[in-house]
Amino acid sequence: MVFGLAVLSALIWFGLIFFHGKFWQGGPILRPANPSHTPADIAPSVTVVIPARDEAEGIEAALGSLLQQDYPGKLSLILVNDRSEDDTGALARSLPDPMGRLTVLDGADPSPGWSGKLWAVAQGVAEARRQQEQDTGYILLTDADIVHAPAHVSTLVAKAQTDALHMVSEMVELQCESLPERALVPAFVFFFALLYPFAKVNDPESRTAGAAGGTILIRRDTLAEIGGIAALKGALIDDCTLATCVKQAGGRLYLGHSCLAKSIRPYPYVADVWRMIARTAYVQLRFSPVLLVLTVLAMCVVWVAPGVIALFGHGLARWVGAATWLVSIGSFVPTLRRFRLSPLWALTLPFVALFYTAATIGSAVNHYCGRGVVWKNRAYREAIPNDGRISPVPAQQEEPIRSAQRGAGPGR
Repeated sequence: MVFGLAVLSALIWFGLIFFHGKFWQGGPILRPANPSHTPADIAPSVTVVIPARDEAEGIEAALGSLLQQDYPGKLSLILVNDRSEDDTGALARSLPDPMGRLTVLDGADPSPGWSGKLWAVAQGVAEARRQQEQDTGYILLTDADIVHAPAHVSTLVAKAQTDALHMVSEMVELQCESLPERALVPAFVFFFALLYPFAKVNDPESRTAGAAGGTILIRRDTLAEIGGIAALKGALIDDCTLATCVKQAGGRLYLGHSCLAKSIRPYPYVADVWRMIARTAYVQLRFSPVLLVLTVLAMCVVWVAPGVIALFGHGLARWVGAATWLVSIGSFVPTLRRFRLSPLWALTLPFVALFYTAATIGSAVNHYCGRGVVWKNRAYREAIPNDGRISPVPAQQEEPIRSAQRGAGPGR
């Protein structure tokens, strides 16, 4: 029985290493655009939409980095202050904006059936359309806790233009300074690449679609074609839902890593990482108890069993387990190098996998205890089991979104 488990684990790893989009390589890095390789006359308009809720700690750095972009075309910023209870809106309005790029909206309360972030994004996109009614150029969706190098927007647009892409997304650099961050955050990127292999996402022939919400550049006409932000509505994993909509509509995707954008949100304690995982882990499993059980079993077979068999097995089973264990921890090394960490951290991967498994179970417990998905002091308890969305209500059209904006009133 132990030998059979060792062989099963080895076969799974053989498939992952050779037939799963080389997920262990992590994905491409989008380097700064070379101006000599970019046609000077290609500089379509870009509108950056930033939803922000209680982001006073980092909003000045994030918005300041966007105001300092060296993009040669028309660049405008729309920050939607999503009912913040701190000084997010006031700090945003106080920033120097000599080029008049920034608009600050006080967002309305979410309508029924909408997640708070998407409702804020929808208001920002509607304002972008009000400012420019033609569906030309790009919308850049980013978070309020990310700082951007001056060349970031130019690089994103150059990638989209050069490769004729409909959507460009990047996994931004994550904080990795505290001990909990070094121990647990690299695995977040590693497991994300396992779920959404970058090579498969970027392959037009593959059905795999994924995106990282920190940086999403999408063509305005593509967003309109899929039905706008209303097509996502109550999605709680909105970035990957958007990527799926774009790819199903025939759009070309790019997903990579960024060296020009970095998250400034810290995770100083283990509990912070736990909450980050538990927030959407059970959503990812579509609230299915069957998928939860299968996931727990798979995590044990893939990540834990090889090491246990290598240490406590006997005979051939022990050798098979040891070889599989070496392959599994070796697959983590490229991710550790990306975070500039010692390869020795790979030895902790089975324990980290157990932590992620426990957080996934905790996510399910939160759901069944009625706590649901909690983020920024908002709880989303009602969800459709088959797709992870909030309970449906009659579709909201763009005009009600605009009306809510007009009621709140834009500010400078």
